[in-house]
Amino acid sequence: MSSWLPIPADSDFTLNNIPFGVFLHPGTSAPHCATRIGNHVLDLHVFSARGGFAQLACLSGRTDVFQQATLNAFAALGREVADGVRVFLQSVFAGSGRAVLRDDDELRKAALFAAASSTMLLPMRIGDYTDFYAGRVHAYNVGRLFRGAENALQQNYEQLPVGYHGRASSVLPSGTPVRRPWGQTAEGVFEKSRRLDLELELAAFVGSEIAAGDPRHAEQAGEHIFGFVLMNDWSGAHSPAPLAAARLMRCTQLETSNRSNTSRSAPSPPRTSALPSRRGSCSPAR
Repeated sequence: MSSWLPIPADSDFTLNNIPFGVFLHPGTSAPHCATRIGNHVLDLHVFSARGGFAQLACLSGRTDVFQQATLNAFAALGREVADGVRVFLQSVFAGSGRAVLRDDDELRKAALFAAASSTMLLPMRIGDYTDFYAGRVHAYNVGRLFRGAENALQQNYEQLPVGYHGRASSVLPSGTPVRRPWGQTAEGVFEKSRRLDLELELAAFVGSEIAAGDPRHAEQAGEHIFGFVLMNDWSGAHSPAPLAAARLMRCTQLETSNRSNTSRSAPSPPRTSALPSRRGSCSPAR
């Protein structure tokens, strides 16, 4: 799919991606919802306020979701709306698509910014955080340290999802400085952690709410997942025991880099992205 906006051939942000995120508006330093196309960031706050989504029926009366400081309100509208917005934005940037942005010089000046000079933020307000022990190889290697190779995995590992609660306040956007933690290494001895456990993980944002006591089958998960990001998960260990036995301090950083898409990691600035496009009843009016 070609675009009227120049997109580098090796870009992760083609019209097949259309991620969602939050950046600092360069003029006001206020957080604005946005998307990334090639080497540009489209300010969805400004775009929606100036009628950019006027032809998208499923956002009628709802464009205020892009006037928020996070993507929570938008994500809560559900998968169908998010998909509809993505398909609409694809048509806005397509070479032979809608003229709403392509032929409006003033709107382009007000809503399009260079990605290289944009500062990305944590895209959503995180109310809770659960870390699932889903990597079988990882679980086996850690279990082998404690129980040996024959009993590395617990008998119910493949039947029961293993997860534990984490501190939502420890989730930070990539690039945030993290201080090495202090801990007790011996009786009466407190010092900086000598060892760190570093893990690259896939994280998912749950967008639309699931009521308490209202279970969902695994096949329905996609209807509630707003998007995926890469997460750098590291823990400090304060004793000579294996790291898994001494995870006294955890910090997780969302990989929100402007350099990569939902499934690749990079050590620099911010990014997030939602699920691939899917047409539904929220398709834009022709």
